[in-house]
Amino acid sequence: MLENLVKSKESLTVVTEDTTLSEALMIIEDFNYRALPILDQSGQLFRGVIYKLHLYKHKANNGDMQQPVTSVMRNTTKFINLDDSFYDLTFALRDLPFISVLDHENHFAGIITHNRYMHLLEDSWCPTTASTVLTIATSGERGSLERVSRIIARYTTVLSLLTLNPDNDLSTARIVATIPAEVNEATIGKISRTLVRKGFALENIEKVHHN
Repeated sequence: MLENLVKSKESLTVVTEDTTLSEALMIIEDFNYRALPILDQSGQLFRGVIYKLHLYKHKANNGDMQQPVTSVMRNTTKFINLDDSFYDLTFALRDLPFISVLDHENHFAGIITHNRYMHLLEDSWCPTTASTVLTIATSGERGSLERVSRIIARYTTVLSLLTLNPDNDLSTARIVATIPAEVNEATIGKISRTLVRKGFALENIEKVHHN
């Protein structure tokens, strides 16, 4: 799955471990990058990441800008492999602008950007066609997600399901279900009444239109 998210090495601007800080800063400023991957001189092995912020700090402190980028590199151990799971990606990426990806030979394959990850989540939640999003209150009992899915599926197609639990409290958990936009009000009413009978509540209905 991750292979489809990777921006390949061939399409990236990278620096090598012998690139100077001055050269890296010039590249970052010319292309308005926040950070760049650092590879070894062979262009195969991932070494770390150089950030614009750390370059500016080094320069502001009158640091030697002819030093190699390895002198201020970060994220040397922050990478994932192509065969890692989406779960691994989620926790590896977090607040990074991108995560480096290694292939099956542990060679640098490319990166997955935070923006690409967020677009994937957006596409998973709301497909590119117009849709209706239902927010359903649940008590968090075991099997709630399965029951909600079965109820909605009696009346229409379930395009996606997402669970939200910001308070880490099952009693305040929400299920967000996306269904086709053409589902009419009468059908939504039937879904709502069935959900109530089964101990759920339809909390919000939103029509989503995509440009």
